[in-house]
Amino acid sequence: MKIVNIVGARPNFMKIAPLMKEMRKHAGIDAVLVHTGQHYDVSMAGQFFEDLQIPLPHVSLEVGSGSHAYQTGEVMKRLEPILERERPDVVVVVGDVNSTLAAALTAAKLQIRVAHIEAGLRSFDRSMPEEINRLLTDAISDYLFVTEESGKRNLLAEGVSEDKIFFVGNVMIDSLETSRRLWARSTILEHLGLKKGQYGVVTLHRPSNVDDLPILKGLIRALADVARQHPIVFPVHPRTRTSLETIPEFRSVMYFGDGPTPSRGIHCMDPIGYLDFMSLVANARLVLTDSGGIQEETTVLGIPCLTLRENTERPVTVTHGTNRIVGSSPARITAEVAQVLKAPLPAPIPPPLWDGQASQRIVAVLLEHIRDRNRSPRSATHGAPNLPRP
Repeated sequence: MKIVNIVGARPNFMKIAPLMKEMRKHAGIDAVLVHTGQHYDVSMAGQFFEDLQIPLPHVSLEVGSGSHAYQTGEVMKRLEPILERERPDVVVVVGDVNSTLAAALTAAKLQIRVAHIEAGLRSFDRSMPEEINRLLTDAISDYLFVTEESGKRNLLAEGVSEDKIFFVGNVMIDSLETSRRLWARSTILEHLGLKKGQYGVVTLHRPSNVDDLPILKGLIRALADVARQHPIVFPVHPRTRTSLETIPEFRSVMYFGDGPTPSRGIHCMDPIGYLDFMSLVANARLVLTDSGGIQEETTVLGIPCLTLRENTERPVTVTHGTNRIVGSSPARITAEVAQVLKAPLPAPIPPPLWDGQASQRIVAVLLEHIRDRNRSPRSATHGAPNLPRP
């Protein structure tokens, strides 16, 4: 059985790592890894491959940065001959980045089955590019692996057949648990002069937050207020750094560099590897973010998370976890932070099936269902039969 796995951007790496590890345990699986190169920083991509012990890609498409249309189109153009040559039994796509949608479209048009890891998540906000990617990828996938019950409900409400939906848990948590021993040994706190539970971590990258300067200024103003009580560590996405450089009025509270963190203020630094970042998050007093994956990681770690958005596609992090949706209002952010700092740290209680074994469940489903389907032509609801491999 040949499985082509697609990875494209930083959020994908943590999801593909445990899947590749599990596939390599099975002699009957020929697992091919394709890296589209969508990631904004090639050197950081390499760091993530090393931290997560992901094997070097068999194929690198080197698409690079660009508009949504450019990235989607280039991935499709460069991936098509690879899939025609490999003729896999299934193409596995993860998450909701442009590479996810592009690979799913390419495979579906070649009548190759598609498995979507992290299916069914919905923010119900179509101004988010990721929401469009999620909707379209789910619509053309044959196997839909969901991380939480909301994913199954959403897919059923959209008319997806229940026999295509598999509730398996969260591969992000597989990576977190598998690498816990490694990130627990990170020396990032010593390097930055930080003490456990006495600082906050911030990440910002969504266009609605960093491309809208009035919104970004309000967020930085709120973070500056928080930093008067606890220093803030801010690994800055390149997209965000470009915007920050246009608001010099905040330079007095923002320190740029990789040395020790000031006792007060916002310490802006270059993006860091997975192991160091997880150590920072796991030892923080609170996290402020607009990232989806970090909402999940903080839920399992029991670290209070304030999501700087008006919605989340991961509602289980609110109902079962430590996440609060606070939007971008500076007044609300500072008020919510004050509440968090007054309360004791919550005990982590993982959502159902967030137990570090999602990848095993996914691979077991693929082994069972693809073998069964390969014994007979694909049904009308799943497209034409796969062409024979050379």
